[in-house]
Amino acid sequence: MTTVASDTHDYVFSDNSRRGEQYRCLTAAYDPMTTERLAATGVSDGWHCLELGAGNGSVARWLADRVAPTGSVLATDVQQGRIGDHPNLTAAVHDARIEPLPENRFDLIVARLVLQHLPERDAIMAKLVRALKPGGWLQIEEFDTAYEPLLLAPDERAAQVYQKFLTAKTRLMRSRGGDPEWGRRVAAAMRAAGLVEIDPQPYIQLRHAQSAALQLQLNHTYQLRDGLVSVGMTDEELAEVRATMREPSFQASSSVMYSVQGRKELQS
Repeated sequence: MTTVASDTHDYVFSDNSRRGEQYRCLTAAYDPMTTERLAATGVSDGWHCLELGAGNGSVARWLADRVAPTGSVLATDVQQGRIGDHPNLTAAVHDARIEPLPENRFDLIVARLVLQHLPERDAIMAKLVRALKPGGWLQIEEFDTAYEPLLLAPDERAAQVYQKFLTAKTRLMRSRGGDPEWGRRVAAAMRAAGLVEIDPQPYIQLRHAQSAALQLQLNHTYQLRDGLVSVGMTDEELAEVRATMREPSFQASSSVMYSVQGRKELQS
C-alpha cells in the first residue's frame, strides 16, 4: 500500500472542504442498509475484510467490531482520511486503479459508491474478485440516478430548476468518466467477473427537508458548484434549487441504490 495520495483530479467529489458533510449524510442515509446486508453474510470473529473507498470509516469500524477479537479490517481510500482507531482496523492510502491487492486474502470486500466514478471499474472488479478467498463475499453498492423523480415542489419554476440540477449532475459525472446508472449493471458485472449467488437488492428513500438523503443533495449544490457551473448551471439557479429543497413541502424520490452481493466459488 502506498503512503502518498493518488491523483484524484477527475473525481467529481474532490472538494475536501465539503467532504465531511458528504460523509455525514451518506453515513446517516445508507449505513443501516449497508450494515444489514453485510451482517447477512455471516461476518463475525476471525473474518478478514476489506473496504474499498472507506470515506469516514463508519462501515469499516462496524466491520471491525464484528470481526473482533481475531479478525481484521483493511480500510482503503485514495486520500488519507479520519478512519478512527480500532485494534482490528488498519487504514491505508491505496488507489485500486493502479495498485495491486493481495490475492485470495479476504473473506468479505465491500465498496460503496466507488466504482461508478471510475472508468476502470471492470478491471477493478476483476481485481476485487481475485482478492477474495474462495467462498468469500463481495458487496457493491451503487446508485442508478436515472430514477429520482420529483414528487412535490412549491411551483413549476422550482420543479424546473430542481430537474436542471439533477440533469447537470448526471452530465458532470459522465464528463469525468463516471456512469451514474451503473447501479443497475452491477449484478451483470459481477456475473461477468465469475461470481455466483448474486443477489441485487434495490433501495429507495424519500427526500424531504429533514432527511439525510436530501441534505446530501443540498451539500452537492456547494460541493459540486464549479463542476455544475461548467455544465450550464448558474449561481442564481443553484441558489434557487437550494431554496426549493429547503421548502418544508418539498418531496422527491431518491435515486435507486442497488446493494449487490456475489460470492466467489469454492475451489473444487
